[in-house]
Amino acid sequence: MDEPRWLTDEQQQAWRRCVEVLVKIPAALETQLQRDAGLTHMGYIVLSALSERPDRRLSMSKLAKLVSSSLSRLSHVVARLEAQGWVRRERDPEDGRVQIAVLTDAGMVKIVESAPGHAEAVQQLVFDRLTPAQVRQMTKLADALLQTPVEVRPPD
Repeated sequence: MDEPRWLTDEQQQAWRRCVEVLVKIPAALETQLQRDAGLTHMGYIVLSALSERPDRRLSMSKLAKLVSSSLSRLSHVVARLEAQGWVRRERDPEDGRVQIAVLTDAGMVKIVESAPGHAEAVQQLVFDRLTPAQVRQMTKLADALLQTPVEVRPPD
C-alpha cells in the first residue's frame, strides 16, 4: 500500500480555515433566514433558483443539479415549501414520469420579501470583509475547486 498523501503544514492551515468558513457562514445564513423569513437556507436557494427562471418552473432533477442537492433532499425541501404554498409540483405533460417544481405567486412574494435581508447578511458576512481584488480571486478559487470531480477516488 502506498503512503497516504498527508497535508503539508501550509495545506493543513489553509484547509482548517476553509472548513471554518464552510461551517460558520452557512450557519449564520441559516440563522438569518430562519429568524427573518422562516426559511431554511436550502429553501431560500430553491425559491431563488425558481424565481430566476422566466416561467418559474424547472424539473426536479434539473433543479437538484442547479442547487447542488440530491433528488431525495430536494424532494423533502420542496415538500416543506409546498406545505407553505410557495411551490407546487406538477407532472410534465410531455413525460408523466418527470415532476416539475413551480414557484407559486405566494412563493414569488416570499422570495422578493426575503431577498433584501439575505443580501444584507451576505454583504456583512462576506463582501464587506473583502477587497474587489479578493472577490475576483474568490471567484477564481471557487471555479478551480468546482472543476474537480464530486466523488473522491481511492488512492491508487
